[in-house]
Amino acid sequence: MSYRVDPSLTVQLRDYGAESAVRCFNCGNCTAACMLAGQEAVFPRRYIRYIQLGLKDKMVESLDPWLCYYCGDCSQTCPREAEPGALMMASRRWLTSMYDWTGISRLIYRHGGWQVAILVLVSLVVLGLFTLPGNFGFQLLAAYPEGLERVRMEYFAPKEIVHWADLVLAGLLGGLLLSNAARMFYYVTRRGPRAPLSLYLIQFKEMIVHFFTQMRWRGCAGGPGKHWLRHLFLVTGYVTMAILVEAFLQVFQVEDSSFHWTSILGYYATVVLLGASLWMIYDRIQKKDLQSKYSDTTDWAFILLLFGTGLSGILMHIFRRLDLPMATYVGYMIHLMIAVPMLVVMVPFGKWSHLLYRPLALYLLAVQKKAAERQQVPVPAAQPAAAA
Repeated sequence: MSYRVDPSLTVQLRDYGAESAVRCFNCGNCTAACMLAGQEAVFPRRYIRYIQLGLKDKMVESLDPWLCYYCGDCSQTCPREAEPGALMMASRRWLTSMYDWTGISRLIYRHGGWQVAILVLVSLVVLGLFTLPGNFGFQLLAAYPEGLERVRMEYFAPKEIVHWADLVLAGLLGGLLLSNAARMFYYVTRRGPRAPLSLYLIQFKEMIVHFFTQMRWRGCAGGPGKHWLRHLFLVTGYVTMAILVEAFLQVFQVEDSSFHWTSILGYYATVVLLGASLWMIYDRIQKKDLQSKYSDTTDWAFILLLFGTGLSGILMHIFRRLDLPMATYVGYMIHLMIAVPMLVVMVPFGKWSHLLYRPLALYLLAVQKKAAERQQVPVPAAQPAAAA
């Protein structure tokens, strides 16, 4: 089976943060140091070799970058300071852009200005919904002056309209993400051993387990450390908030200044989002560990938007509980001006897409391994890749 060589690939990948691939002389120290690497996953060495040889098809078909959690051991042991961990991180960005059929991921990863422009554009659209003439926002409030005396959210943002808008947005973003995941599935499975449908069904549990727990991360050097725990809390936080907003908005969005028990769950999600984002901001400023040493603009955008979403949400809740009408309405609008752009950019095109791609990679790896065992096809040995 032959593969085309793309001599310009190394240069192209520099836009995604993979500047150091040329330093690697494929000694294998990185793979030897990695506690997650094995016969079925010879990374980072194998994938770096793909980059050097310009084997674009091999790269897009590989799961290796998604199997790396960037503990930093590989970079610490590299005699050439090729930063293999950072190369895997850059490769995940590149793969995300390859899966995305719209080309938006490619724009935001290669040109930071596009990310800012899209975020600002979506934010202005949200602002327009609340301020321009129509049966919503400040125009609706003008028809009901009593909404200026006490908090009456139904006179500013009727939850029936907000709920349907949530569902439409979730359907659109979810559809984009799933279509990109389908392209990943196609790339990974288009060659190699064919697996029966029954095997995909049996192994689907791997997808569920790793989506919610990322438990494979616990196999990194040092065992279950702060990064795994932080990620686990983050997942529980935004899954909780997503369920409240998408499924239970009718009771979660309270119309007046009263208290509802769902706010307790909202408090948990908010504390987790604020705490984790502040923790990540601190780590990236201090740069004391390798995971925080190299930050792409998309990394910073994700963290800052996450923090802004949590902060604006809890401030709006405080204003509502204090029965401050205008502060509540403006706070609600600002909250959506931060949260909606974050979701639009990060879910199908940016960092949040990793929440699906990594569990999907582990699921496909499990299927590939079982299919190879059934067909008695040997798993590729740990050896440098060569152009055919």
